[in-house]
Amino acid sequence: MIRLLVVLGEGGHTKQMVRLVELLGPGYDYHYVAVEGDDLSVAHLPHPGPVHRLPRPRSKVHGRTDPAWRAVWNTVRCAWRAWKVLRQVRPQAVLGAGPAISVPVSLVGKALGAKVIHVESASRVRRLSLTGRILYPVADLFFVQWEGLRERYPRAIYAGRLW
Repeated sequence: MIRLLVVLGEGGHTKQMVRLVELLGPGYDYHYVAVEGDDLSVAHLPHPGPVHRLPRPRSKVHGRTDPAWRAVWNTVRCAWRAWKVLRQVRPQAVLGAGPAISVPVSLVGKALGAKVIHVESASRVRRLSLTGRILYPVADLFFVQWEGLRERYPRAIYAGRLW
């Protein structure tokens, strides 16, 4: 059975991942990564599996992001903890849909031999998110939810929207 590590974001990112996991069905060994303190995302999981908690790599509070030094420090902390999780879980693939936490988890997963599958958020119509721009060159499969993005990014796969 294929072991998937599904990266949950908060809000819309989780909604899209939950929908994708519903479409994939129960035929996988699911493991999940969620940000520490995000109990709402975990409450909506359609298929059971262990949940691993990681620190948030960067914060957006009231429209403001962390200063660069703090974002770098938090991303390094997140990557270190992700390395521990990935060494334990040993997934065949890391599946994410756009939150910042996808970057360290996916990059560590790739370094440890997992396939990286990125689904760009449906909110990205004309331009990739920062997460998408970072993961586009390294993802084994890169899905977009708008045809116009597929035209701009030739390695991307357009497969419709996850609503």
